[in-house]
Amino acid sequence: MAGVMETVNQRTQLVGANRLELLLFRMEGPQVYGINVFKVKEVLQCPKLTVLPHSHPVVRGVAHLRIGTIPIMDLSMSTGGPKVSSLENAFVIITEYNLKTQGFLVAGVERIVNMNWGDIHPPPKGTGREHYLTAVTEVENRLVEIIDVEKVLAEVSPMNEAMSGDVVSTEVAEEAKKLHVLIVDDSKIARKQVSRCLEEIGVEVTALNDGMQAWNHLQELTDAGERIQDKYLMMISDIEMPEMDGYTLTTSIRNDARIADFNIVLHTSLSGVFNKAMVEKVGADGFIAKFNPDILGEEVVRRIEQFTQAK
Repeated sequence: MAGVMETVNQRTQLVGANRLELLLFRMEGPQVYGINVFKVKEVLQCPKLTVLPHSHPVVRGVAHLRIGTIPIMDLSMSTGGPKVSSLENAFVIITEYNLKTQGFLVAGVERIVNMNWGDIHPPPKGTGREHYLTAVTEVENRLVEIIDVEKVLAEVSPMNEAMSGDVVSTEVAEEAKKLHVLIVDDSKIARKQVSRCLEEIGVEVTALNDGMQAWNHLQELTDAGERIQDKYLMMISDIEMPEMDGYTLTTSIRNDARIADFNIVLHTSLSGVFNKAMVEKVGADGFIAKFNPDILGEEVVRRIEQFTQAK
């Protein structure tokens, strides 16, 4: 346990510094891709796979590992490319997203690099609506593409996006019509999921694409004399975003006396002890793992009730 906590402490030093670690890997071909190390549980040579009848075409099989039996998805096929051809030489990146563990089959793994979120940029415009990129960056003069894993998982294993009928009371629904929530997420799929959930509750939604865009938006409104805490009930923000991550956005808000008490909930596919430690360090009001519409809805309902009682 001491070793685990030491690792937590080392990782949490990146909090508020707008930094991340990327694991670089390749699919079929020379293009290099990256995935946030926080989402990676382990990397291993491709184990023996058991094929499941009637499974999704991109699921190459399941692997029986010490952590359990998990599905292995061909990440190249998942993003419209050819399947990884040589399982003998392939690797599996075991990840945790949205409280689920799965493996991504890739052709090769390179190394881990330490990056600044300021060097991670939105994908270039003109790449089309159906691309699978959430961001791009450059490492040693090579373009590194970061996959929108939420989009991949939503296509392979769609989640229930509807809230249960008992989450929102009639009184809350009536109060919600007067309220406005800011959401920040670089994944188009995630923005749609969260917006749909909040619109079921009845609140108005403003959706922005990354932390820097959100920070500039809040600064512009505040500089114009508007009180953010009156305009927005709360902000629900992703953590992993180009330009400025959710941790740095939260830290920046807490360090601005004019908006320091703005209610912030971090909503992310990252999970585990690292992220809980980080949430405490940056001072967010809450942390929700993606994507459970009932849990998200309950958090917003609690905030509405808290706001109503304080009036």
